[in-house]
Amino acid sequence: MLEACRWLALEVKDPDPVASFYQTHLSTPIVAEADRETSVSVGGKAELRFRRPNGVPRGGLHTHYALSCPADGYDLWWDRLSEDFDLQEVNFGSMRSLYFYDPVGNCVEIGGADDVRGRDEPTLSGIFEVVFEVESLPAAEDFYADLGFEIVDRGDERRRTRLTTGPFDIELWEPHLGLADARGGVHVDVGIESTDPTTTADTVAERVTKRESVDGGVRIRDPDGHYLTFVSSS
Repeated sequence: MLEACRWLALEVKDPDPVASFYQTHLSTPIVAEADRETSVSVGGKAELRFRRPNGVPRGGLHTHYALSCPADGYDLWWDRLSEDFDLQEVNFGSMRSLYFYDPVGNCVEIGGADDVRGRDEPTLSGIFEVVFEVESLPAAEDFYADLGFEIVDRGDERRRTRLTTGPFDIELWEPHLGLADARGGVHVDVGIESTDPTTTADTVAERVTKRESVDGGVRIRDPDGHYLTFVSSS
């Protein structure tokens, strides 16, 4: 069974200034630094990893992704970020989301998705959505449904599909501009918790383009070039 998103990797030429941007605007503490990447915490166990393009898997390019915050803390984020960004907002009925761009072209969404109460300052509680660009939407739908994602929404003319694990959604987009002129990410790399990483990877074994064992889990590459690493949730 698939559960929460543990990390999203984003490709950058130089991790340090991008990490500083996120520290300044989103108060994300650095949790790891290595030769190739710098990681920051975005709430709970979730991380953004800013990665140099000097190996594989690469980080995602122009990736649209969503961070969650306590519903009662959403206005705090709006007040804070509107001082520096020309924000866009969408009201989905059950929650509101704001959109802005980071220095390397990723469309960042913050949504008041959590029922837990916030504090007097804006806080983040994880990654709840990542958008993948795919060539064939029906084929990608089948692949991710077999992995254990549940299809919960399709867009007009099937340009996009939302699938969920419960705590984490993937949106599959055919190439187009979405909300806030966002694009789906290419060669995205994510880590996802699984109760059984090996069994999860086995469900799509005949369709992956690469598979390898990694520390704490199994990494696969889907037919569109996106990497998914299944790590134990225990």
